Amino acid sequence: MGEWIKLKASDGFELAAWRAEPAGAPKGGIVVIQEIFGVNHHIRSVTDRFAAAGYLAVAPAVFDRVQPGVELGYDPAGIQEGMAIAGKLDREKALLDVAAATCDAASGGKVGIVGFCMGGTFAWVASAQTPGLAAAVGYYGGGVVAAKALEPKIPTMLHFGEKDDHIPLAGVKEVGELHRDVQIYLYPAGHGFHCDERASYDADSAKLAWQRTLEFFGRHLG
Repeated sequence: MGEWIKLKASDGFELAAWRAEPAGAPKGGIVVIQEIFGVNHHIRSVTDRFAAAGYLAVAPAVFDRVQPGVELGYDPAGIQEGMAIAGKLDREKALLDVAAATCDAASGGKVGIVGFCMGGTFAWVASAQTPGLAAAVGYYGGGVVAAKALEPKIPTMLHFGEKDDHIPLAGVKEVGELHRDVQIYLYPAGHGFHCDERASYDADSAKLAWQRTLEFFGRHLG
């Protein structure tokens, strides 16, 4: 359903992005932010699913500034390589790439952002810092707790797993206490529960979180 395109950030940097268009007129735009595994098969599939739901969806390859064409699996080697690349990423410059994807997705109407793992943190930061967004959804963003002082400027929803070894529940509760207007949902699952290509996939939790995400975007985007 989707195809690779090129985006240009405000500093002139060009990056790849996976772009999927709906069958009819878009209900809005969605920016999809990757995990540490790149815009791989799973992220492209998620982007296509948003298009099937009626949105113009764009997944920017935010690793391109470090290493173009990253597409990793969920095995230990993929995790190690993905973490190494993420460690070299200039997050502020990567937000310029998120902004470029936001501008592209705006041709579909109001724009929302959704991110997974590393991308969940990006979605949280973008909710406070990136212009042109109307709603944000983060899935198990490991850096959300550390960035809990940020103030989202748009409606925001966060999904976390109760059995996530990477994100302490106490920290999630702190985020909820600081941001009463942010919708936070907990699921009886571990980290990465949305990804059907990971061992931690939890079908029931993924289905419910996806339903809530689509309803949320339906209210705020169209």
